[in-house]
Amino acid sequence: MSAGEKENALGSLLLELLHTRALSIRKCSERTGIDKATISRIINGKRKANLQHLEKFADCLDVPIMKLMRVAGYPTQQSQEKYDSDLLSSVDNIQNILKSSELYDDNFSLELIQEQLATYEQRAQTNEGKQTIYARFEEKLEKAGGIGPFINQLKDLYHRFVKSKGTASELAIVGGVLLYFIIPIDVIPDYIFPIGYVDDAIAVQIAVKSLSN
Repeated sequence: MSAGEKENALGSLLLELLHTRALSIRKCSERTGIDKATISRIINGKRKANLQHLEKFADCLDVPIMKLMRVAGYPTQQSQEKYDSDLLSSVDNIQNILKSSELYDDNFSLELIQEQLATYEQRAQTNEGKQTIYARFEEKLEKAGGIGPFINQLKDLYHRFVKSKGTASELAIVGGVLLYFIIPIDVIPDYIFPIGYVDDAIAVQIAVKSLSN
């Protein structure tokens, strides 16, 4: 698919979402803070939507940003067929980095992340866990900085949790990975620069796969 076709696909999707939600371009502009002319140009394929545009559209139109990114042609989650091999390869690479960096003395494994996620899934179902997510997610997101599939997936998961979209078990999975991200002392503490968030990224992929199953 060419870049132009991807932009037209995004424009068609945005028009469909606006129609479904009974929103005009003017109203969308007011809610997103994006100029009306810019929205029109994006819809008509005359301007490429950047990630900030997509994030605002996702919030306004109540649609996962990963879906908008995929339609717009941005790289998103790798195909499910490659997931397991790529994840295990990433774990092996991280283990090698940790050994050579002398920044982290403990063992690192996929099993440790999964065990920690299971603990947080239980905690996410309590009032204390939920309040931690509501109160601290935005602050932690700001500290993490940046934008991309890992961060955007977390934003999608947070909106899903806040709006209670899913079964109790699905929301437990979502809440568990959000707590994993929020709490700095996880398998690899976040303060270990520059590798403190690599386990968070893997935890997100584990959660996303669990939800897709």
